[in-house]
Amino acid sequence: MGIKTYRPYTPSRRFYSTDDFSDITKTKPEKSLIVKLKKHSGRNNTGAITVRHQGGGQKQFYRIIDFKRDKYDVRGKVISIEYDPNRSSRISLIEYEDGEKRYIISPLGLKVGDTVLSSRNAIDFSVGNAMPIEFIQVGSMIHNIEILPGQGGKLCRAAGSFAQILAKEGDYAHIRLQSGEIRLIKLTCMATIGQVGNLEHENIILGKAGRTRYFGIRPTVRGVKMNAVDHPMGGGRGRSKGGNIPQSPTGVPAKGYKTRRKKNVWNKFIIAKRKK
Repeated sequence: MGIKTYRPYTPSRRFYSTDDFSDITKTKPEKSLIVKLKKHSGRNNTGAITVRHQGGGQKQFYRIIDFKRDKYDVRGKVISIEYDPNRSSRISLIEYEDGEKRYIISPLGLKVGDTVLSSRNAIDFSVGNAMPIEFIQVGSMIHNIEILPGQGGKLCRAAGSFAQILAKEGDYAHIRLQSGEIRLIKLTCMATIGQVGNLEHENIILGKAGRTRYFGIRPTVRGVKMNAVDHPMGGGRGRSKGGNIPQSPTGVPAKGYKTRRKKNVWNKFIIAKRKK
């Protein structure tokens, strides 16, 4: 993959950059693995907006991804690497020996023609193979990590993300995430070898407001620009904040306020908090 830049014949084109999609081998998705993706524009079942700044955007199909990797001990061949509009990473289309096709998150270094395998026992440590953490070597890079056995991968699924196994103790492994957080994961949880591909995704610059609209993100108006009836920081003549700290329309502080529940059931599995 590479980043494509443009000649600045308009102001928005000066910093505009896109993906050149050189790693894509197939442009249309597998029809048996897509479903319609309905837009809700941030509204709940009663029609009230519960999430602001959502709406519009390009129509998309959802690709059904195999996060569980529960096709055990059946080898699969990579037949294509495709773009997925619903995530930053690429997806690989796998055709197994029995003819079944599935999508998986495409790791770095996986190419068309390679074979992948998922097993509950120890197998070779090739990129794209999935197995329980208890059989993966300490120090290995992994992604698509389960939090609960059989639940499917939850951690490290975005482009370029990975985690590292630091140690194994008792029934748990010490996993260090890219945020610096170290947490306990059960040894029976599945994980996939390697780092997620599409590393250059973070270097793409949207360049203009219109591209955020393609993603279904609507404009955000600052609270100080609103009327006092619409926002706690609204009103006043000029940039007056009215003595209020930065907060949302519902009064939730916006800067430095930790929203994580203090009695979160997962707190006991966090060995070291993420770096500030």
